[in-house]
Amino acid sequence: MTKTIVTCTCLGSQTVDFTALSDSTGLNVLPPCSALCTDQIGKAAEALQSGDAILACTQEAATFEALAADLELDPPALVDLRDRAGWSESSDATPKMAALLAEATLPARPEKTMDVASEGLCLILGPADMALQAAETLKEYLSVTVLLESGGELPDSRDFDVVIGRLRRASGALGQFDVTIDALQQLVPGGRGSFTLTAPRDGGVSQCDVILDLRGDTPLFPAHEKREGYLRADPSHPPAVAAATLAASHLIGTFEKTVYVKAEPVLCAHSRAEQTGCTRCLDLCPTGAITPAGDHVTVDPMICAGCGACSAACPSGAISYDAPPVDLTFRRAQTLAQSYLAAGGTTPHLLVHDAHGAEMIRLAARHGRGLPADVIPLEMSAIGAFGHAEIVAARAAGFTSVTLLPGPGADRDALAAQVALAQAIAGTEGVELLETDDPDAMSDALYDATPGAEVANPVRPMGTRRQITRQAARALLPETEMLPLPEGAPYGAVLVNTDACTLCLSCVSLCPSGALGDNPDKPQLRFQEDACLQCGLCAGLCPENAITLAPRLNLTEAAFGQQILNKEEPFPCVECGTLFGSKSAIDRITEKLTGHSMFSDPEKLRMIQMCDDCRVNAQMHGQDNPFASKERPRVRTTEDYLSARKDH
Repeated sequence: MTKTIVTCTCLGSQTVDFTALSDSTGLNVLPPCSALCTDQIGKAAEALQSGDAILACTQEAATFEALAADLELDPPALVDLRDRAGWSESSDATPKMAALLAEATLPARPEKTMDVASEGLCLILGPADMALQAAETLKEYLSVTVLLESGGELPDSRDFDVVIGRLRRASGALGQFDVTIDALQQLVPGGRGSFTLTAPRDGGVSQCDVILDLRGDTPLFPAHEKREGYLRADPSHPPAVAAATLAASHLIGTFEKTVYVKAEPVLCAHSRAEQTGCTRCLDLCPTGAITPAGDHVTVDPMICAGCGACSAACPSGAISYDAPPVDLTFRRAQTLAQSYLAAGGTTPHLLVHDAHGAEMIRLAARHGRGLPADVIPLEMSAIGAFGHAEIVAARAAGFTSVTLLPGPGADRDALAAQVALAQAIAGTEGVELLETDDPDAMSDALYDATPGAEVANPVRPMGTRRQITRQAARALLPETEMLPLPEGAPYGAVLVNTDACTLCLSCVSLCPSGALGDNPDKPQLRFQEDACLQCGLCAGLCPENAITLAPRLNLTEAAFGQQILNKEEPFPCVECGTLFGSKSAIDRITEKLTGHSMFSDPEKLRMIQMCDDCRVNAQMHGQDNPFASKERPRVRTTEDYLSARKDH
C-alpha cells in the first residue's frame, strides 16, 4: 500500500511542491494544507483514519497524538519537512524533502527493552542538615535511609532510617544498587531520651534502588550523569538539590530500560590464553558497563547508557548498536542519498546530529538562515554509533561531504578517532567534525562549506561493517590498491620476520578471526588480510617476537586470498619417510641434544627424527620401553581353586 503524505505550508511560510514530491518518491503526497494543526485538522483526522498516513509536522506532535487518541488510533507517524528543509535561506528544497520523505517510510524495528523494578528504597548521602531535609521531603514517597558520616544530634523521628558510617563502595544502577559501608552504626530503637547507636562494624552490605548524593564530593560512578538511579547535586546550589530530590521522588515502580547494544561473544577478540588482545570497547566505555569475561567481554545493560562508541570501534562486530540496529542506519543514509539524487539534487551534504543538534536546526530555521538546500540532516539517538564505516558508506552512496555535529553528551575523543579513520579512507575534504553549539555559527559553517568530490558511481553495499567499509572504499578509490591507516585501525596486515619465526604456529591456534592459518600437509604459516582485526594477540603471544602489525586497508583482491607468510622444507621421517615438522626445527633439536647424557644412545637420538607413529613403535619395542611392565599374572580359574583344596 502506498503511503499518504499530508503536508502543510505552515501559514504559507514554506513552499511544498506536492506534484514533484509525488513523482520523485512514488508516494501519495496530498496538496498542502496551510493550517493542518488548527483550521484543517479534519484533514489530519481523515488521513489518520485511512490507516497509512504520515503527517509532515512534528512541532504539533502533541496535537496530532491527542487527535489519534480521540479516534482510538495508534500514535501517528510524523516527519519534519519545515524546519529541516522548508524554512531555509536556500531555494528549491524539493529534492531534500523527497529524501526526508523516503527516509520516513523506512520500516523501523521497535527497540528492545527490559523491565526495571524499583521499590523506592532510597539512600541519601551528604551533610546532616541537607540530607535530613531531603529525607523529610522524600519520606512520603520513598523508603528513605540517610547515611551520615558522624553522629551529632540525631532526629527523634522514625519516619525514615538514619545510619552512621562511611561509604566504601557502590555498584549497580536503578533498582539494583549494592553498597558497602564501613564503621556502620545503626539506631537502637526504644528507651527514653536520645537514641543510642550500635557498636561500629566494617563491611556492612546493603541494597537500594535509588542513591541521592548531596555530598558535593567525587561522584561514585564514572560518567555519573548517565547512571540511572544515581542523582547527584551540589549541596551549595539549592535549585539543583530541589531538582534532584524531585527526580528521586518519581523513581518508584516499573520502568522500561532500553537495551542499546547486542553482543556476539564468539566474535570477540578480547583475549586468548590469558593474553589480552583487543580492548577498544573497554577503553571507550564511559560508564564502565563493559567488563572482561574470560576470552570475551560482557555488557551490563543496566549500566549501559547507549553512547554507541563501542559499536563504532569494535573491529569484529562482537558488539553492535541495536537501538536502532546498525543495518538500519546504513539504509537511512543510503536512502537519503539515493532519493535526493533521484529527485534532481546535486552535491548532497550529510549532517549527522543528535537531539541537541535537532534543536539547533529548529532554532536556526525559525530565527536564522536554516540549513542549506543541499544539507540533509540525519538524526541519531546516539551520534557515537555513527562511526567510520557509516561515514565511508555515506560518501560512497553519493554524499559529497559528511559532517558530524556532536551534542554536549557525546564522547569527543571517540568521535574524533572515528572521523580520523574515515578521513584516512575517504579523504579529509569530505569528512569533518563540526564543534559548535551556536545555531547561527552552525548555519554559517554549512553554507560556507566546500563540497567534496562527487561520486561517479554511487554504491549501496550490504553486509557487516567491515565488508561495507571495504566495498565503499573500493567504490570511492577505484584506482587505489593500498591505503595506510592510523595506528590502532581495525584493518591491516601481519608482518613476520622469517629469520626469527620457528613456525611453532601458536599464533594460528589463538587467532580469534581465523586470519592466521596453517597447512596441514606442510610447515606453512598462512594469512588472509581481509579477516585480520589487528587485535595484537599474535604479536603479543609470539615466543620469538617475530610478528608486527601494519595498519592499512588493502583494496585488492589479494586481501581475500591466503598468503604464505613463512614456510620451510618439511622433514621426512627416518623410519617411514612421512613428512612431519620442519627440517630446520628437527635439525636444531637434534644438534642441541647431541652429546646429552640422556641421548648418548644413537637410537634415542634417532627417535627425534621419527614421526609420531614410528616414535611410539620404536619405544614399544626398545629394551628400555617406558611402557613395558612385568608379565601379568595368570587369571585364576575354578580348577585352580579346586586343585588347591585337594592339595590341602
